[in-house]
Amino acid sequence: MQKLTYFFWLCSGADMALLKKCPTESSKYTGIGATIFFTGLFAAASGAYALFTVFDSLWASIAFGMLWGLLIFNLDRFIVSSMRKTGKQASEWLLASPRIVLAVLISIVIAKPLEMKIFDKEIQPELIVMEQEAYARQENQLKSRFIPFADSLKSSIAMLKSEINERAAKRDALIRIAQEEADGTGGSKKKNLGPIYKIKKADADSAAKEYAEVAAQNGLQLQKLERALAMTDSTALAELALLEKTKRNGPAARMEALSRLTEQSSAIYWAHVFILLLFIAIETAPVFVKLISSSGPYDHLLHQEEHRYAAAAIEEVAKVSSETRTRTADLQPHEHGFAERKLNELLP
Repeated sequence: MQKLTYFFWLCSGADMALLKKCPTESSKYTGIGATIFFTGLFAAASGAYALFTVFDSLWASIAFGMLWGLLIFNLDRFIVSSMRKTGKQASEWLLASPRIVLAVLISIVIAKPLEMKIFDKEIQPELIVMEQEAYARQENQLKSRFIPFADSLKSSIAMLKSEINERAAKRDALIRIAQEEADGTGGSKKKNLGPIYKIKKADADSAAKEYAEVAAQNGLQLQKLERALAMTDSTALAELALLEKTKRNGPAARMEALSRLTEQSSAIYWAHVFILLLFIAIETAPVFVKLISSSGPYDHLLHQEEHRYAAAAIEEVAKVSSETRTRTADLQPHEHGFAERKLNELLP
């Protein structure tokens, strides 16, 4: 337990020698160190999973996860260890605000991949729906390239066939009228092949000739248009067969799927919010513990130690200044004035 306690002290960024002199502060810094350590573990798992969804490489994911976890661990350790208790709450909170913002950002980055893993069973069906939607969009875009030309061909074919049918209907009608005139069932109601019949027969023959000409002329155009339409349809089908359903399984696709799920389901939305708040609470806990706790023995010892080093530094500077002034006292007056000015510029 003692080794574990020392390890968590080390994680908290505290001075081990000073902390050993303050047994009452042990539990506080053990808790802070443990929180920082486990945050680093969460970050390692989060980074490893995020990279695995990109490259599908287990060892590369583990290596990146360890590197990412160490980075977050070191950053959290620095954030907490750089905070100092001054006894002034307002200034402490003001100085801590950038650290709190940074801790919140870190928690969001850590939480997102783990959150996607937690909702993996819900995300997988949504990814399939997104794949189908993407395939449908590609299919519609492909069809939109061929549909206008195919519709134009179909319209031209319909117009040519309509013209042929109109000529055929006119021919059939005139033939029927001539036949009715010949057998006495229509027209003059007299069964004969007289001049009236001959006129009607000539009209029928003229209509038949026109039909034959139009049918022959339009028939050639119809063959060309129908071949073009068949080629257009076959090309569209061939390109449609080449379309593949893109596998969407990367981090961006998973984040989009999770976003869609949170919009569709209030339960998933609130679960997402609570998970995010949990990670924010874990990440910012060491900072808030340092802020809300009163100055303890460790803080006083740390302040004394830092003050001792600061005082020693000031004393050393003053000593060097005094020695320099003594050495320059024997110089000529103008040289001594120049040296004094330079010394005042360099030394406090």
